[in-house]
Amino acid sequence: MDLTKTTTAFELKGFEISRNLGVVRGILVRSRSIFGTIGASFQTLLGGNITILSELCEKTRQEAFEIMVQHAEHLGANAIIGIRYESTEIFQGVTEVLCYGTAVYVETKK
Repeated sequence: MDLTKTTTAFELKGFEISRNLGVVRGILVRSRSIFGTIGASFQTLLGGNITILSELCEKTRQEAFEIMVQHAEHLGANAIIGIRYESTEIFQGVTEVLCYGTAVYVETKK
C-alpha cells in the first residue's frame, strides 16, 4: 500500500473518512555522536544555524514519520490526519522523538 495522504489537519479536502483506525506513532530515540557533538560545538562558536544538529533533527523526524506511516499501513489505513511531533530529552545527549497521528481510511467524496 502507498500511504501518501498525510496532514496536520483533521480532514482531507475532497475525501471523507469512512473508518477511523486509531492512533499511530513512530518513536525514535537518538543520541549525538562524539563527532557530531564536537562539530556542533565548533559551529556554536561561529553563531548562526548549527547545521550538524539541524540535519540530525530533520533526519530523526523523518525516520519517526516513516515508522508512523508503517504502523498506519499495518492497520490498513490509506491516510493519516492530525499529525504532530513531540520530543523529550531522556538524559543529556539522548532525545526521544515521537511522531503521531490518527490512522484513517478515506474515500473520495461523492
